[in-house]
Amino acid sequence: METTAQTSISLRDPAQVMRLSRLGSLHQCRLSFMRILTRRMARENWSFSRPKFDIDENGVGVAVFSATGPARTYSLIAFAHDLPPEMRSDRVIATAWDATFALFDGVPDDEDIERLSKNVPYQEAGRVSEREISVSRANRSVRLWEHVVNALSEGRQPDVGQLDAVGYLMRTTAVYGSGKLGAADREMIATRPEFQVPFQAEMLSVFLTRWFVRDLVQHMAGLRAKAAGRTAAQLDPELARSLGIGNSTGLGMAPFLLNHPVLFNNWIASREEAIRTVRSLDSASDEDISLFLQLLQRSKKNVALWTSEHEIQLRKLADLRSDLVKIDSYLSDPQVLTVSQPWDQMHRWAEETLSLEGQEWLASLMLEPYGSLIDGLSGGMAADNTPTFRISGAMTIEELRGLLTRVYEWAIGTDWQKRENRARAWYVSEEKLEPRLGERFEEPVEEYEQPLAPGRDAAALFNALAHWQGDTRVAEFLLRHPEYRHTVRRAQIAGRAPYAEIRDNTISHDVLPIDMLRCKLAFFGATQFDPRSDRWVRICMYGNAPYPQDLSQENAEFWVYPRLEEGAPE
Repeated sequence: METTAQTSISLRDPAQVMRLSRLGSLHQCRLSFMRILTRRMARENWSFSRPKFDIDENGVGVAVFSATGPARTYSLIAFAHDLPPEMRSDRVIATAWDATFALFDGVPDDEDIERLSKNVPYQEAGRVSEREISVSRANRSVRLWEHVVNALSEGRQPDVGQLDAVGYLMRTTAVYGSGKLGAADREMIATRPEFQVPFQAEMLSVFLTRWFVRDLVQHMAGLRAKAAGRTAAQLDPELARSLGIGNSTGLGMAPFLLNHPVLFNNWIASREEAIRTVRSLDSASDEDISLFLQLLQRSKKNVALWTSEHEIQLRKLADLRSDLVKIDSYLSDPQVLTVSQPWDQMHRWAEETLSLEGQEWLASLMLEPYGSLIDGLSGGMAADNTPTFRISGAMTIEELRGLLTRVYEWAIGTDWQKRENRARAWYVSEEKLEPRLGERFEEPVEEYEQPLAPGRDAAALFNALAHWQGDTRVAEFLLRHPEYRHTVRRAQIAGRAPYAEIRDNTISHDVLPIDMLRCKLAFFGATQFDPRSDRWVRICMYGNAPYPQDLSQENAEFWVYPRLEEGAPE
């Protein structure tokens, strides 16, 4: 696509971007990890096969789904189980699931499958090897699963309304990588081109899991129909495409953004640079405007199908739907996108007019016509954390004070003696080794608190520096006060990586961990966020995506936006 002249626009201020309320309003975009993966696989003409599918009439067995790129093959080994209803749980403490998976480096032989069959179904109670890249599990959406199997077995299609209301037949409850349970460490695969962007292995695992789910529901319908002397209907391809993979994500994911500040910065910085690049364009071509308007209409369908029962998300959905009316009114003027710097003008209008949900929805959408300008930014989304762990002891106290004032001004001005400002404490569950958020003044958790309150710690550091001479070196201060090492390190990281730090209180009485979950999941490419409390959320992944055998460069790009009608362009 032709590029146009640019007049540089400044990046958005981290103090604006890094508030939890805004991070909790992010939407998928071109730089989301699922879309990066499907573009790559289509561009490189990956091939897919199903070398094994051995599932019995009870839905028990094993299947293998392989994906072959330019240099390597990866295989999802799926174990299907007959799970009693009373054992089905999305909680991390569950010990059994409807299906369990391992992403294998290569094509497994019978010995590999036998070895994994004794471990993968037990998840945390089992162990895998460095030949495995990820381990995961999933549960059925029971009512919808039974509806689809029953309908197909009777020779008819399932009800579209029921499919749209749920959006998936199975939901994952964990997708573990990076050395979990003995799997390959991130460093072992990070230099492979297909895995250099973060979470590509996990996204590949989910992409292949969706294929397994479609084939399994069809298989079970066929067996039920055969037992009744009938022939099952084939699930309509359009209905199959509408179904994604669900996911239940809880508190365990929330501290990730705090524990990986450089990586987090690189994600946000890439998206912000993409927004800045598009806002800086002096004009928009007719082709770019046409694509934007088409995708805007398609995205509205996602919003229309987006349901939730949680009061927070219901309010945000109401705001977004109200914003869509305002956006339509804004765009009703045919000249509004033909002015100088049309995207910047639209962005500024949105900031003045729309809710945070609407602002970020529109910011993601306006990137869509400009893949040639921004897709390359995905190469900067990974991070090597090693250099960031080295504290600069030569920095002066005066420089450190200035840094703290610039990054943590909000925290330095917070009264940390007030109980509501430190009402919560992050700790790790002894039983499951998973992060939890406790009530500091109601539960005995403070002794086990994790360093996940950077704002409070930065304010304490700032106060501790009050009587130190400005020209004193940080090294001298830390020799006397080593308890501040982790805070000095974080501050120095934030000095180099402006989007590394959340500019909000992560232990306040009203903190919403789902904002952190939503932010991370938006970068995955998730849609249909449905919080079930302030601490866990259900989402949909790969809804409307092509299945592996249908993937092409024509449909690998905008699949996240549902087509308005059958036969419409991808």
